[in-house]
Amino acid sequence: MTIPEKEIYPRTGDKQTIYLKNVIHDPNITVGEYTMYNDFVNDPVLFEKNNVLYHYAINRDKLIIGKFCSIACGAKFLFNSANHTFRSLSTYPFPLFFEEWELDKKNVTDSWDNKGDIVIGSDVWIGYEAVVMAGVTIGDGAVIGTRAVVTKDVPPYTIVGGIPAKPIRKRFSEETVQALLDLRWWDWPKERIMQNLQAIQSGCIEKL
Repeated sequence: MTIPEKEIYPRTGDKQTIYLKNVIHDPNITVGEYTMYNDFVNDPVLFEKNNVLYHYAINRDKLIIGKFCSIACGAKFLFNSANHTFRSLSTYPFPLFFEEWELDKKNVTDSWDNKGDIVIGSDVWIGYEAVVMAGVTIGDGAVIGTRAVVTKDVPPYTIVGGIPAKPIRKRFSEETVQALLDLRWWDWPKERIMQNLQAIQSGCIEKL
């Protein structure tokens, strides 16, 4: 089924910004409604090829991205096949070259350490050329700084930056963070979100 162009390119005349959900084909990638990706270097429609790296079906690892996320140009998600194993005395991926070394093809995944899925919450902003590593969970409302390398989980509504990424500060007080996590406005029907847009944009949770 052909997806209407407006559902891929929500901004008239802008072919650099897409609703990401509507260009995903890999069953091991899930993206929520209204999550957007902008790319001024490559075709944003090629997100799976250019931004989701070392993501091979044999490993069955998943990329899960929530709703209303903003993903900047060049952000990358590096999966488990990039993690050459530390369990061996050598980091060389011998099982990958099973023919050369007369190894069993079914053990090819022994070449790397499997750290798990990448899970991104809702309302997350991932900055320009940031890198998120396998096994990382990023909480709702978090912000990932430009060119940060995220190697550990990020709590909700936390701003992180650097290599490796470290917490800079919380976006809101603990009370406001908890209230936002309880409200989960991103799960509201579109009509309710529209009715509350001014309150959301105000930055004042008491208006919701």
